[in-house]
Amino acid sequence: MSEHLILDTAGPVATLTIDRPAKRNAMSYDMWSALPSLLDLVRHDDEIRVLVLRGGEHFSAGADIGEFSTLRKGADGAARYGEAVHNGERAIATLGKPTIAAISGFCIGGGCEMALACDIRIAEAGARFGITPAKLGIVYNFTSTKRLVEAVGPSWAKQILFSGEIIDASTALRIGLVNEIHEAEAVDARVRELAMTIASRAQVSLRGAKTIVTGITDGMHEEDEAVRALYDEAVHSAEYAEGVAAFLEKRAPRF
Repeated sequence: MSEHLILDTAGPVATLTIDRPAKRNAMSYDMWSALPSLLDLVRHDDEIRVLVLRGGEHFSAGADIGEFSTLRKGADGAARYGEAVHNGERAIATLGKPTIAAISGFCIGGGCEMALACDIRIAEAGARFGITPAKLGIVYNFTSTKRLVEAVGPSWAKQILFSGEIIDASTALRIGLVNEIHEAEAVDARVRELAMTIASRAQVSLRGAKTIVTGITDGMHEEDEAVRALYDEAVHSAEYAEGVAAFLEKRAPRF
């Protein structure tokens, strides 16, 4: 675990806060390494239905460049460091529960990588985004590049990666890098509202939707036995029975 990553739970929503304000929430090797264990806690807690990932004044300025001359020094150090980053990003991306990134301030490099690993991104109007491996002589990880291409398309992905330029929130919204932008004072309320809305929905539906969307983005073109098993799980679930009953009784379902 890391002292700079704080996991809190309020009802069905867990919040993972990046808390290293002196470094604009730059992610150290220890922080990257702590992410899989923290996400496992969320994964195995049946009371948690949604995860929110947030920072403070800044979401995250990316990997801690100060460690590039120490822990990331040399080819072996770079490979070990890159593996920790990749494992942290994958822990977010493969969590079997809906994830929302609440983005403020700088969302750069590894910060943007973490945000893209989330299912939904809600940003404040003053947020700034960039992915900067071209400034460091690094080739961006394949799976993270794939997620960027899925979000913004190949042309914008190339511009972001080739230039390393910082883009504003309105551009991020226009190209699909974020889902919504709001004034700073409204972001937390909107994230809470959306998280609670998602948490109130049928979990069997959410699991199925996330699995199928992931399958589609991974190249699946038609349903297979695994997808048909999701259909079967849903129609035999207590949530399906409750959803139908609630609809017929003209009341809100209690999932």
